[in-house]
Amino acid sequence: MKEITSTALRAIFHPSADNTRMPVPREGFTPAAVLIPLVLNASALDVLLTRRTEDVETHKGQIAFPGGMVDDGDTDRWHTALRETEEELGIGPAHVEVLGILDDLLTPTGFVITPVVGIVEPLPIMKPNPHEVAEVFTVPLAFFADAQNGRREWRSTPLGEREVWFYEYEGRVIWGATAAILRNLCDLLQGGEQHS
Repeated sequence: MKEITSTALRAIFHPSADNTRMPVPREGFTPAAVLIPLVLNASALDVLLTRRTEDVETHKGQIAFPGGMVDDGDTDRWHTALRETEEELGIGPAHVEVLGILDDLLTPTGFVITPVVGIVEPLPIMKPNPHEVAEVFTVPLAFFADAQNGRREWRSTPLGEREVWFYEYEGRVIWGATAAILRNLCDLLQGGEQHS
C-alpha cells in the first residue's frame, strides 16, 4: 500500500495526472456536494467527520461529511461544498486547499453527491452549527485505506443491489454514502479503480 501523504494526494489530483472522473446522470436526483476535509497531522492525514443532529431534515444522527444540497446561487459543486462547510463548521474557504473531485455518487435516498477533496491546513478554530452538527471528530485516513478495518454487505435498494461498507471507529459507525466515498478515495490513492 502506498503511503498516503499530502504530497501523494496533490499528485493524484494534479491537472497532468491521468485521473478521469465519472459523472452520472442526474435526472430525478437532487444535486448535492460534500467536502472531504483532510487535516494534516504530523506527516499523516486525518479525515474530519461530523455526526448530524436529530434536528436535520435527512440522515439524522449519521456520520457525514460537511455538505448539502446545491443552491441556485452556487457557481459549481466546489462552491456548494465550501459554502456548506462554512455554514456547518465555521471553516471558511480560505482555510481549504481544494484538490479536485471524485466520481459522483447516487444514493438510494434520491441524491447525486459530488465529493470535493480538500486539505485543511492548519485546522482553524471551528464553530459547529448546533442545529446541524452534534459532534466533530477525526479519523486517520490510513484507517479507511485498510479494507480489513471495514466490512461490507450487499443490500437491495431502489437503485438495485448495492455494496454497503461499514466502519466502526471508537464506538461510531461510519457507513452508507460516507463510507462509499471514503472507499473511492482510498482506491484512487492506492492506484485502483473507484467504486461506482
